[in-house]
Amino acid sequence: MIEAPRIAVLLPCYNEEAAIGTTVAGFRAALPGATVYVYDNNSRDGTAAAAAAAGAVVRTERMQGKGHVVRRMFADVEADIYVMADGDATYDAAAAPALVQRLLDENLDMVVGARQHEVEAAYRRGHVFGNALLTGLLARLFGRSFGDILSGYRVFSRRFVKSFPVLSTGFEIETEISVHALELRMPVAEIVTAYAARPEGSTSKLSTWRDGWRILRTIVTLYRIERPVLFFGAIGALLLALAVLLSVPLAITYAQTGLVPRFPTAILSVGLAIIGFLCFFTGLILDTVVRGRREVRRLAYLGLPAPAS
Repeated sequence: MIEAPRIAVLLPCYNEEAAIGTTVAGFRAALPGATVYVYDNNSRDGTAAAAAAAGAVVRTERMQGKGHVVRRMFADVEADIYVMADGDATYDAAAAPALVQRLLDENLDMVVGARQHEVEAAYRRGHVFGNALLTGLLARLFGRSFGDILSGYRVFSRRFVKSFPVLSTGFEIETEISVHALELRMPVAEIVTAYAARPEGSTSKLSTWRDGWRILRTIVTLYRIERPVLFFGAIGALLLALAVLLSVPLAITYAQTGLVPRFPTAILSVGLAIIGFLCFFTGLILDTVVRGRREVRRLAYLGLPAPAS
């Protein structure tokens, strides 16, 4: 007899009293065999009580920030399939069975619920443009991407969750999750899901500019870590180009007169060239380190069974 997979619904929450009851009820109805976990992140309202009243298992994480909450959830909860969403009732809980089934049918490690909003109030001004900009940037830097890298609606396999070293602290966690899947070349998919406006009394905690900058900084940092040859090689190439540009007039003067009258410029050119070569070799050395780290992460990932098994 084949046992049904254990499904855990993970809902990180901060001041979501107005929406968490509806969210928990929606996921309990869509996935009746799943356990719904609500992780309260220092809420100052009745979020924890409302979640418990709706039938969720309520736990707390004192370190403020969504990344901290996701790290705690992934470490604590034991399941075969993990469904992660926000506690603000914006994601379509009824789509969860289709996301889970897609993961099982195709033996995937992550299925992303790409958001499709039908009302203008679902997205604040600038969020659509910002999401498209960051998604396009990730695709340019890493060669491929998702349609919606910032979606908080995702289904994971156990081997994804237990092999993912969460390093982020805030809303940039979705970007880190996407890059982890791309770097390990995991089998993933996307399904378009409805995205609704928050219910009355619920307010977004996302800051357009502050969190947008943090996400952009995370992408650049991850690119530096995961693509050191290209990152440091580009810096080295710019420095070498500048060194050559500065040295051309000196070379012409030397060819005509046999003299080098501008010693500071000559010293600067040589220094820039040396630093440029150092950047290039730094990238080569770090690429070897990154390859070793990636192999270790891949082996940790392969040490856990696939979803279909």
